[in-house]
Amino acid sequence: MTVDPIQAFMQANGLAQPAFAPTSRYHGLPLAQTTLPDGREVVFVTRRFLPPPENFARLATATVVAGDRLDNLAAEHLGAAEQNWRLSDANGAMLPEALVAQVGRQLAITLPEGVPAPGGPDA
Repeated sequence: MTVDPIQAFMQANGLAQPAFAPTSRYHGLPLAQTTLPDGREVVFVTRRFLPPPENFARLATATVVAGDRLDNLAAEHLGAAEQNWRLSDANGAMLPEALVAQVGRQLAITLPEGVPAPGGPDA
């Protein structure tokens, strides 16, 4: 069996590996644990709240056309279909599918939360 040297280092130094990758919608959220009535232990991610739209620096706007899907828009504008959650966050969508339900809707294409726009006041 091969030992991963990075994993071994982290374990030896009491460092916990994050539950989710930095590109995940759930990165940085704490995990919690509960015991079900049958005695099984269940680990789950704590609740995540939508960030305020003002936390995002707008780069562009996309207009929804017939047949658009959020994953395709994320692939086109963000470079990765699995980053579709960023479009949901930037546009304040609790129901992501609602973002593409109305043809002609304008969607904000933004940088990740808290990243200032290039050349902006915080740059």
